[in-house]
Amino acid sequence: MYQTLGINKEILTLAKKVEEEVKDEFKKVDEICEYNSLKVLNAFQKYHVSDIHFNSTTGYGYSDIGRDTIEKIFADILHTEDSLVRSQFISGTHALTVALFAFLRPNDIFLSISGKPYDTLDEVIGLVENASSLKSYGVQYEQIDMLENDFNYEAIQKRVAQNDIKLIEIQRSRGYSLRDSISLEKIEKVIKTIRNVNENVIIMVDNCYGEMVDIIEPTDIGADIIIGSLIKNLGGGIAPNGAYIAGKKQLVELAAQRLTAPGLGKEVGPTLGINKQFLQGIYFAPHVVANSLKTAIFASRLLETLGYDVNPKYQQKRTDIVQTITFHNREKLIRFCQGIQMGSPIDSNSIPEPWDMPGYTDQVIMAAGAFTQGSSIELSCDAPIREPYMAFLQGGLTYEYGKIGVLRAVSYMEDNNIS
Repeated sequence: MYQTLGINKEILTLAKKVEEEVKDEFKKVDEICEYNSLKVLNAFQKYHVSDIHFNSTTGYGYSDIGRDTIEKIFADILHTEDSLVRSQFISGTHALTVALFAFLRPNDIFLSISGKPYDTLDEVIGLVENASSLKSYGVQYEQIDMLENDFNYEAIQKRVAQNDIKLIEIQRSRGYSLRDSISLEKIEKVIKTIRNVNENVIIMVDNCYGEMVDIIEPTDIGADIIIGSLIKNLGGGIAPNGAYIAGKKQLVELAAQRLTAPGLGKEVGPTLGINKQFLQGIYFAPHVVANSLKTAIFASRLLETLGYDVNPKYQQKRTDIVQTITFHNREKLIRFCQGIQMGSPIDSNSIPEPWDMPGYTDQVIMAAGAFTQGSSIELSCDAPIREPYMAFLQGGLTYEYGKIGVLRAVSYMEDNNIS
């Protein structure tokens, strides 16, 4: 069966050796999964979820008990005062955009302390000109780059102490940057550094790819607001779209007023039959995230054994589901992504090629044979076509499917003997 799927014997033999080496790491993942499962089950029972919460609303969506209960459950799991969980969010980028426009006003200063945010926010901020950007509304942007994979604590403290910054943004995952993803320990340290000199600034964390990787979230260590996509971790591979904003009640309400309309806020928003999928998604999320982590750990050790640069290493503590592999070779990068597509359940006969994807400054190749378009919790691999030709692998609804996809990608790449 492996050979039928294009996986060669040598790679399969190596995979068995790798699985023995990563057993202890898998056990750590299982312990986190169990803890987070307890959190989720407790929230479901606390709010007495029943089939009445699966019902749908249309039109304005007034008095949607399922929607309101889902938002209580998310807030409970994430240890926040409130949450906004809506299918009306198109993506994580959309949710971040709604939040930024909700919290910032003309002449406010928005500071990123983890370097430049993800590429899709370039036009939102105004780094790339756009007539609807924050910059066009008079919002000022500053950034402080990281130093050797850590925050520049001294520069951050000095800048924030001036008390003219309205909002600080931290991007937990690395995006397409060369830095490491940021650990919760570092996020906690920098939040304490900020609070020592400024009690009022809004601290917002882009939490995409990071949810349920650990037993705590950024809101447990002082973040005011966190934001993420539901076609990533917390959707559990079941939510077909949507995103969440969770944190302090006043900030969540501001975001709701921006998403809908002033005066309407969270009171409107039809669910159109999506409640059951959102509830099932968050219910399965701990296990699906665990499988994604196992896939990443396996891929890390396998590719490292084959001589490629990987980050994180298989035994390193993780803060998100993203695994990078640096090929230093354009064709190997492309073929690895194509191999992931070949190992997918959907569109396995399609061959992804680099293209000018909206929102990105470089050409991007994206492999995702997913049941939900663009889903990153399902096995996917994407990369900007630029030096050092680094692939960003994430997801895996089950470890078994994730492993098979990685083996298919490696076999396809290695069989082509690209130098």
